[in-house]
Amino acid sequence: MKRILVLGGGFAGVECCLKLESYFGINSEIEITLVSEDNFILFTPMLPQVASGTIETRHIVTPIRTLIKKIKFYEGKIKYVDPHGKSVALYGTNENRGMLIHYDFLVVALGSKTNFFGMKNVEENSYQMSTINDAILLRNRIIDLLEQAENETDPILRKALLRIVIVGGGFAGVETAGELNDFISDVSEYYPSISENDVKVTLIEATTEILNGFPQKLANFAKEKLVERGINVILDAGVTSFDGKEVLLKSSSKSNKVLLSDSSQQKGHSRLVEINSISSRTLVWTAGVTPIDLVKESLFRTHKGRILVNEYLQVPQFPEVFAIGDCSTFDPALSMKPFPPTAQIAEAHAKIAANNLKELVCGGKMTKFDYSWKGQSAIIGKRTGIASFFGINISGFLAYLLWRNLYLSKIRSSDKKFRVWLDWTLDLFFKRDISRLKIIKKDPPRDYKELDEVDDVW
Repeated sequence: MKRILVLGGGFAGVECCLKLESYFGINSEIEITLVSEDNFILFTPMLPQVASGTIETRHIVTPIRTLIKKIKFYEGKIKYVDPHGKSVALYGTNENRGMLIHYDFLVVALGSKTNFFGMKNVEENSYQMSTINDAILLRNRIIDLLEQAENETDPILRKALLRIVIVGGGFAGVETAGELNDFISDVSEYYPSISENDVKVTLIEATTEILNGFPQKLANFAKEKLVERGINVILDAGVTSFDGKEVLLKSSSKSNKVLLSDSSQQKGHSRLVEINSISSRTLVWTAGVTPIDLVKESLFRTHKGRILVNEYLQVPQFPEVFAIGDCSTFDPALSMKPFPPTAQIAEAHAKIAANNLKELVCGGKMTKFDYSWKGQSAIIGKRTGIASFFGINISGFLAYLLWRNLYLSKIRSSDKKFRVWLDWTLDLFFKRDISRLKIIKKDPPRDYKELDEVDDVW
């Protein structure tokens, strides 16, 4: 029997498993195993809408076991990967022992984590937007800020409480800024002493433009709409520190470009000004990703932390190993065209890797990876978006509808699609909920003895 092991339950890992199952589902000589820390696949593009209360939390997660039929699934944290011994070890907990899983072919699709660029105090004091727990914590934080500020009499502290800083002008940062601004506007009537203008959402981007990768016209449209709706946009400013009370900034030029929302009589007015710090108690960090430590510290050759692969997505030193998604990168010596770390590319990786695995097992000819970029879309709040597909640029409400239909089609479960659609429909008629859900953190898992998969349990 040939054993294929896939690591990671994200877009790349799940797509690869489904393709492998379609190829080998009736082949009793092929065993496919999937390992993931969570027993669900998270639809991360909709996390900002969970944080703003537009979509119910569980509606953007789909249980992996409902998608697979004959694939063996392990929910567990990976301890190490041994490509020489062709095995992967899983951590044990106080309820189950560790596991050692052997493989003949391996697919590494372990994704990435938030990149704080070595700033420990930012990592410790900021909020993120990469997991379902992050979205819940951020939503709780915004509600908590409003509750505190409603009865705060110190004007300086009150101003700091009501200033929310979001770092990163990419998809996650722009969409989070727009959604939080909408949420605050929607629920402000429940807090009589707080006016909509008291709350200030500030978006900070280290480069000179937001939404890099979009056509300039669409990026400018998004920027103008954000400012028009009360969001300050600070460009060419990098965050250097955040102690939970003050955000320190540094510009690569002499001064930052600040697009003012309501502090100028002219809407969308911009000016160059030197800003060294912002008084705020809440910082949301969405400024980039980096591979997880397990990948960086693995025995595979890496480039900037990502596993080096050839044009077939194989690891050259270990041809039975494939690396796909955010944790991989093409060897610079191959002169392959670069692709951004998006779900679109991750799924394209998965399809080619699954096909090449099939050819490798059956003795066929593998296919080189190539991909034609289909386009991208983003929402910027208040049912407004931008989209660029096949050279056609769209903005406004039509782009928002396109974004909705595109991502709704990407959700794998039909019942989850209906639930998300229902959430969007109800949002047209009802105010958002302001209940703050308390989260109890579970104890960290303890490592126990490894159990080889070929051993008896007793």
